[in-house]
Amino acid sequence: MFEGFQRFTVERDGVRLQCRRAGCGEPLLLLHGHPQTQAMWHRVAPALAQRFTVLLMDLRGYGDSSRPAPGEGGAAYAKREMALDAMAVMRAQGFERFQVLAHDRGARVAHRLAADHSDAVERLMLLDIAPTLAMYEHAGREFAQAYWHWFFLIQPPPLPEALIESDPVRYVRSVMGARHGGLANFDAAALAEYQRCAAIPGTAAGICGDYRASAGIDLAHDRQDVATGHRLAQPLRVLWGEHGVVHRCFDVLALWRERAVQPTGRTLPCGHYLAEESPHQVIDEAFSFFRST
Repeated sequence: MFEGFQRFTVERDGVRLQCRRAGCGEPLLLLHGHPQTQAMWHRVAPALAQRFTVLLMDLRGYGDSSRPAPGEGGAAYAKREMALDAMAVMRAQGFERFQVLAHDRGARVAHRLAADHSDAVERLMLLDIAPTLAMYEHAGREFAQAYWHWFFLIQPPPLPEALIESDPVRYVRSVMGARHGGLANFDAAALAEYQRCAAIPGTAAGICGDYRASAGIDLAHDRQDVATGHRLAQPLRVLWGEHGVVHRCFDVLALWRERAVQPTGRTLPCGHYLAEESPHQVIDEAFSFFRST
């Protein structure tokens, strides 16, 4: 799926991060969502590599990256820690400043990355999320029912982990297949990759750690930003699916105006998985928004 991309690994504090790189020009980091891997960018990354140096990475806990023990409250999966992983990857490749395109969980990492490292992140585009704090605070019945995994995965161990590990393929197909368009949205090779990685030992613990951190330590970091009036200063572009739950349940752009100085955004004619459902529109938006040389 990534012909011409070079694979490489970066290690940070004992966590191995699996990455790919291709293209030339301004550096652009792509971060994936749950329960996926960097493979979700297979319909987008080759085109972007024609204008940018594109870097892909599997988040810790996902893909072929390490699955560190989550620790209390999933602290090892705090978005602040995962943002430091991204910084380590980019610095290892010689980039001190870069742009970011991110989806779902990766977009939450990107939000913290831009907040904590404003000197490094020039621009960012986030796909199909509202701010984590706002989504928890404004969650209603429709959101809770559709995003049931947000509340299932944060339950105390070991029950969520045990249920996922009993049939990780079923978990992936259940989460992804329940969205707009079902499993028909996904290339067979990409879906097989998501299923393969979900079955790697430690994945369930990593996924639960990711979500427990988002419902705990990440909210503490977000509340600190709100209390101090800290907002993202970089140009921010937000895209979301018109057939998705985020669009139905939240005023996405209004919520980002509370957390960013200059956000813009719009819907795309798809569901949650923009890069796989509407890749050409995502590519066009990226070419229009990101700075290239």
